[in-house]
Amino acid sequence: MSAPNTLLVALNRFGLGGRGAASVYLASAASDPRAFVKAELNAYKPKLPDDAKLGTSAAVIKGLFDYQAEAQQARAAAAAAPPIGPTDAATQAGAAAIPAPPPQPPADAKFVQTTFRAEALARIKAGAGTALGLDERLVAFWANHFAVSCAKSTFVRAAAGSFEREAIRPHALGRFADMLKAAEQHPVMLHYLDNQQSIGPNSKAGANQRKGLNENLAREIMELHTLGVSGGYDQPDVTNLARMITGWTYAGRAEKLGPAGTFLFMPNWHEPGAFPLMGKTYPEGGREQGEAALADIARHPATAKHIATKLAAHFVADEPPPALVARLTDVFKKTDGDLKAVTLALVDSDEAWNAPLTKIRAPWESMMASARLFDRTPEDPGPLLGALNQLGQPLWTPPGPNGFPDTLAAWASAEGMKLRLDLAAQLSRQIKDPPNPSDLLEGAFGPAASEDTRQAIGRAETKQQGLALLLMSPEMQRR
Repeated sequence: MSAPNTLLVALNRFGLGGRGAASVYLASAASDPRAFVKAELNAYKPKLPDDAKLGTSAAVIKGLFDYQAEAQQARAAAAAAPPIGPTDAATQAGAAAIPAPPPQPPADAKFVQTTFRAEALARIKAGAGTALGLDERLVAFWANHFAVSCAKSTFVRAAAGSFEREAIRPHALGRFADMLKAAEQHPVMLHYLDNQQSIGPNSKAGANQRKGLNENLAREIMELHTLGVSGGYDQPDVTNLARMITGWTYAGRAEKLGPAGTFLFMPNWHEPGAFPLMGKTYPEGGREQGEAALADIARHPATAKHIATKLAAHFVADEPPPALVARLTDVFKKTDGDLKAVTLALVDSDEAWNAPLTKIRAPWESMMASARLFDRTPEDPGPLLGALNQLGQPLWTPPGPNGFPDTLAAWASAEGMKLRLDLAAQLSRQIKDPPNPSDLLEGAFGPAASEDTRQAIGRAETKQQGLALLLMSPEMQRR
């Protein structure tokens, strides 16, 4: 199989696709694809324009706690109120009983949904508005690496977006160790993997608590976030890391020890003692004991290889070229986990530009590519969120801590492609005054568009049919 067009590599392998309206983006990308990709990395802005309006995780979590408290008070008041019904006199007169009011949703449901949709819309706008999309691809990649799921609770659903803005975006092109610490100490991650329930059995609080050591967070740190399943650790290492991060929790509704929804270290919950971890013993300490272990794990050679492999598999191929993985691993180790340096090494690699575009866009990437094709920034996240649900990648709701799958087989099933075709046809029918599909193809991909796609769209009987064919074309689905 011959090497793909370098413009298509820039737009699809590294980006979120082209825009249907011909623009300076396409001209810049076509003149020097590698330089165009690198320019986006150098222009990366870790904050979204809506950051201040969306608020911090602490503000969101406190808002959730407040709504839950109001709901609890409302339920208590309703339970204490006398039953609604006719008086004895009214009953004797034959009056009908007053029907009970219908059950109401929890008072926090509206708050959570409003917050979730606002965060989703900010993410959608970022993907639709970026020049190329590599910046948003990286954010989505790292958010899936440090996965949390809204299916866990309303707590995660309310704050999943702010978790991504606070723990992932600032570090997507920074040091891996900094992202690791930010993610593992974030209230959403602590809640998702139950570390707020982890209490050292021999701590001051241990004797008075029914809760004990919880290894969920420690296990996923080692297995998923850093070393990988073959990273050279064993079960005692997992247990010892879990001991070292006991006491890592977040301030609750009462705010006795800090502002609600902020990271909190509880010394009385921390398991005392010095603990060995992968050949090194960490002296007894408090919060700094676990932080020292995290810093060392972040720099471990197994972590370097695990991260390099995942990045190469995401951007190049399910089975990435070993030489590329080795090169990225080496850059990770030499730069102390500088993710911008690692990403630049990926962009500079010949493998990334010569490998066939065999991977299929995940649903999020596909939906963003469609939005960019029509050069529209949605103002309502609902339709896109609904499409993601149908396609099996609901926003911030992976099936487990290992995130959504990132392989060709996961997204190229017959059922999955039929769903995409149905959605493409539906979208094409809904567009009022549809644009010319051939013009969209030319504006988005220019000389990178294949002759097969040009002919297929040219033979379409209607604009709607042509748009559906374009949405399902290799230019729109492959990366």
